[in-house]
Amino acid sequence: MWSELPLKLNPIAFTIGNFSLRWYSLGYLLTLLTIYLFLKHKFATKTAPKNLTTDKLENILFFSFLGALLGGRLGYAIFYDWSNFIAHPLLTFWPFSTQGTFTGFYGMSFHGGLLGALLTAKIICKKYSIPFYEFLNFFIPAFPLGYFWGRLGNFINGELYGRQTNNKIGMYFSENNKAQHLLRHPSQLYEALGESILLFFILNHFSKQKKWQNKLFPLFLIFYGIIRFVIEFFRQPDPQLGFIAFGWLTMGQALCLGMIGVGLLFLILANKNESSKQ
Repeated sequence: MWSELPLKLNPIAFTIGNFSLRWYSLGYLLTLLTIYLFLKHKFATKTAPKNLTTDKLENILFFSFLGALLGGRLGYAIFYDWSNFIAHPLLTFWPFSTQGTFTGFYGMSFHGGLLGALLTAKIICKKYSIPFYEFLNFFIPAFPLGYFWGRLGNFINGELYGRQTNNKIGMYFSENNKAQHLLRHPSQLYEALGESILLFFILNHFSKQKKWQNKLFPLFLIFYGIIRFVIEFFRQPDPQLGFIAFGWLTMGQALCLGMIGVGLLFLILANKNESSKQ
């Protein structure tokens, strides 16, 4: 039955002793692999940024992945769990429970992860003398496709679910919800489709048009921000924060507004740069 599907999914892929690996964690590995395979394919079909080779790409992706993990955790602690972060800052990066069981990293911020990955990629690109902005435009169309696995992992985990609904698309994400007949939007699936599949097709559509090929990164910021902002209306606000302004604005939406603003600024600067060269 559709509404009870989340209750039948086991978030644990396998367990060995005290070590349990979640599908969510495997989703991160699938994200990295998907992005790598897509970009490796692009080497054969499009011109790669100056000085970028397959070996260098592998290094950039690997270290950017680590940067995304650290940035995601730190971003969550700062944006969504500030009081706990101040009280126990070192626990932010500790993937074990007090009983010594491996739990992985709970609580990840997309915006923090994005900043962490960008900062790391910039450092590595500088080391290899690879034009950073060119690399971003080369890399960014692949990102949404890989990101799909992360949102699917959220769904299997039964986390980041949506607000209550009476619509048939609603689901029970806990036995308690089921007992109280509280159906919720499967907002993780909305995000998987919107922030991943839809955004992937949007960016790859623009990548085929010469006038937009050097502006894919700001387009990513703008379109991701818009799509996420809309989907947040169906997603349950974080319980420790609720709505942060106007009785409806969530932290995710506030961060997306900033993301859209930065994207528009980058787009304006890119257009001015083109005009100055004409």
